[in-house]
Amino acid sequence: MRKNREVFVFKNTDGISEFAITMWTDIARKAIKNKGFFTVALSGGQTPKFLYKKLAEKSKKLPWNKTHIFLVDERFVSVNDPYSNYRMIKKDLLDKVTIPKRNIHPVAVKDTVKASACDYQKEIKDFLNLKKDRLPSFDLITLGIGGDGHTASLFPSDAAVHQKKALITTVSRGEVKCERITMTFPVINNSKNIIFMVTGKNKSKVLKDVLAKPNFRLPASLVGPKKGKLTFLVDTKAGASLDNSSRRTPLVRRGSLKEDK
Repeated sequence: MRKNREVFVFKNTDGISEFAITMWTDIARKAIKNKGFFTVALSGGQTPKFLYKKLAEKSKKLPWNKTHIFLVDERFVSVNDPYSNYRMIKKDLLDKVTIPKRNIHPVAVKDTVKASACDYQKEIKDFLNLKKDRLPSFDLITLGIGGDGHTASLFPSDAAVHQKKALITTVSRGEVKCERITMTFPVINNSKNIIFMVTGKNKSKVLKDVLAKPNFRLPASLVGPKKGKLTFLVDTKAGASLDNSSRRTPLVRRGSLKEDK
């Protein structure tokens, strides 16, 4: 196991959510104390929806006025399209919390997918005041794993997996229903904290393979922050194939993290 990686297995999504929110809160407080604001890049898809809804319920306890929300990836569709990641995040989280509009950084869908990717890269660079060739270092990035081992919009056998220069790139594969815009591995792996959320029996095998070793056929396995912390939060169904040496079973009580005995 990588030294900076931990795998926690929970009985249900409520346990995952509570643990993730505790981590989110701790990371946010440290970031705000150190630099005055907290940056988080969120993923779309079905898996993180339960987390966003729980965050909305606990919104009063979180420092939204100093939190800046970015997107890990986005489909090249309008913000009103059912496939829009931003639409889902806005509906389940952002519309329900008191966060300044200037703190929300969605992918602006422009005339072409390449133009949108370029604009989003500029948005990130300008906000973080990045100098040439510098990588952003998000305080937290949330990710999921697809059944084919993809994460963000980084799919097996796609050129985007090998992108090393751009912060943001495009994905226009025939297997993908619509064009996409995604953060690249250099950005993801320069994050201070990464949380994978994985649920369901259908993810059991792919999760085991992702945790085994880096493999370009399984892009999620290539996630490994250089200096940051990598945490997998999985339910018992997704973690069914993991042996005891590769996981810990936590229990969340009153905001503290404890292991089941």
